[in-house]
Amino acid sequence: MSASAVFVLDLKGKVLICRNYKGDVDMAEIDHFLPLLMTQEEEGLTCPIMSHGNVHFLWIKHTNLYLVATTNKNSNASLVYAFLYKVVEVFTEYFTELEEESIQDNFVVVYELLDELMDFGFPQTTDSKILQEYITQEGTKLEVAKTKVPTTVTNAVSWRSEGIKYKKNEVFIDVIESINLLVNANGSVMSSDIVGTVKLKTMLSGMPELRLGLNDRALFALTGRDKGKTVTMEDVKFHQCVRLSRFESDRTISFIPPDGESELMSYRINTHVKPLIWIESVIEKFSHSRVEIMVKAKGQFKKQSVANNVEVRVPVPSDADSPKFKTSTGHAKYVPEKNLAVWTIKSFPGGKEFLMRASFGLPSVENDEMEGKPPITVNFEIPYFTVSGIQVRYMKIIEKSGYQALPWVRYITQSGGRTAMLFRYSLYSKKRPIIYS
Repeated sequence: MSASAVFVLDLKGKVLICRNYKGDVDMAEIDHFLPLLMTQEEEGLTCPIMSHGNVHFLWIKHTNLYLVATTNKNSNASLVYAFLYKVVEVFTEYFTELEEESIQDNFVVVYELLDELMDFGFPQTTDSKILQEYITQEGTKLEVAKTKVPTTVTNAVSWRSEGIKYKKNEVFIDVIESINLLVNANGSVMSSDIVGTVKLKTMLSGMPELRLGLNDRALFALTGRDKGKTVTMEDVKFHQCVRLSRFESDRTISFIPPDGESELMSYRINTHVKPLIWIESVIEKFSHSRVEIMVKAKGQFKKQSVANNVEVRVPVPSDADSPKFKTSTGHAKYVPEKNLAVWTIKSFPGGKEFLMRASFGLPSVENDEMEGKPPITVNFEIPYFTVSGIQVRYMKIIEKSGYQALPWVRYITQSGGRTAMLFRYSLYSKKRPIIYS
């Protein structure tokens, strides 16, 4: 079972709009939501699920709004939360900014969307591209006699409309891998993983069927074979267009793609990864009057590859001043509002090594305690390269009209967005290396 009703509230608990899907929960129960939330916040025990009697509130906060689902059954909580976040995504695509004012200004459209997104407590049409075919921002109601509901609302292919035509048929495939890596001052990798996505930009006519083939290394890992030479994908998630039964039987990724941009699949790999850009830093303080920083960066990836837009962020004391920099390549600057020295290298070839030296003045008063001691971080992007070795072997495009289509594949490796803050060091320690990638 899913939600009985969905409410959109402002920060004061006032109901801006709601939709009662099942009628088995008194709509007045929502009045208990904000008092319960405030009580929990005062106690420091905020919980995503709250209960009043036999009524449960499942909620999320977005900007200045609360989105709340109510139920009195043992509902699938993950399904309800996935739906609430999908509501946020759809509303954002419709109104650009989802906040109290956009709800008030688009009341009719919001109500129509709530009516189509869920039926009797179960999610229905949640693809914004399909919804935009018959629910416009002007809020015009459907007239059955004049308007034909898109077949995507009723047939099995709810993510793609019929009758799509392109003069030039193409499909672009992006394999993007992000590395999350933490290295301590001794050069030991404390944690590492790879988060990957396969994204599509489809510009194909008609209702084509696509078959995507990955290389044996990834295929063996997914099928559980050849465990000695491969890494195992975890948390593999496919777009709803993928035929899971076909994948489970012969590991063929077969699907009718959505039109335009979409994420076909995502995965995570827990494996030991060496730092692609090795950072070594020596920080030394002199006579309580200045601090000098030396940072060495070395590309530990293939020489034929190039990392773009490399950014090395080095924390400095909050009371530092009078910055002076010298770099063997790129440029460095002081960002005082973030207490950082930022070294930027536009193009970093594999196997190369570069240096940056920085000097800062310090107050004459000794300060042994620092406000915070975050790690050095590195941001980068390496095109035409994947760390896991995953590659697209083929893409077959089958359409009844028999047209020819061009598939294009691009590989990108980049630094991950998740930065662990467990690493600590002292800027006042002499010649102590700091290594992070």
